[in-house]
Amino acid sequence: MSGELAEHVAVSSARVLQGFGIAAVLALALGIVMGLIGPLNRLADLMVQVLKPIPPIAWIPLSILWFGIGEEAKIFIIVLGAFFPILVSTLDAVHQTDVRYVELARVLEVPRLNFIRQVMIPGALPQIMSGLRLGITMSWMCVVAAELIAASSGIGFLIMDGRVMSNASVVLAGMITLGVLGKLTDDALRFAERRLVRWRAGFSGL
Repeated sequence: MSGELAEHVAVSSARVLQGFGIAAVLALALGIVMGLIGPLNRLADLMVQVLKPIPPIAWIPLSILWFGIGEEAKIFIIVLGAFFPILVSTLDAVHQTDVRYVELARVLEVPRLNFIRQVMIPGALPQIMSGLRLGITMSWMCVVAAELIAASSGIGFLIMDGRVMSNASVVLAGMITLGVLGKLTDDALRFAERRLVRWRAGFSGL
């Protein structure tokens, strides 16, 4: 069982990391660009308000029509799950850039790329990292739904197989494994956040 579980973990982990990686790149790039440009910002707000409430599992029929039942459909579902939390956090982080810094950059005629790289992104990092952590959590949640699409491997497949075989121990093993993997990846991003945002001191309890 342990060897079989390890194989399912490896397959699901690869899907999650690929889907999360694609979502992070797209959401970060779009969030920064749309947050900086007024008309695009309004378009982004409309897109988020319309598409965000749709659960990723509702996209499964369309993903099958568009991509078939291969890996692309599964990755698509994971990308959708992770994309919007990261996009919303990035947009909010851009909007919360201190206006004084923006005005000072204009007075000093700081090139826009330099301003983005040296001022805006460092200031936005805490909120962006929070979005990434939420995105990776959503990725693990969505991988179960994604692996309902004619999958023959993965933790989601293992859980469904346990249900079909009425084997509660297999279902519980899959659920616990999913929770542990989610915790490990969240801890990894939390560690990266502490390293990247050392200047930010927050309340950590009494």
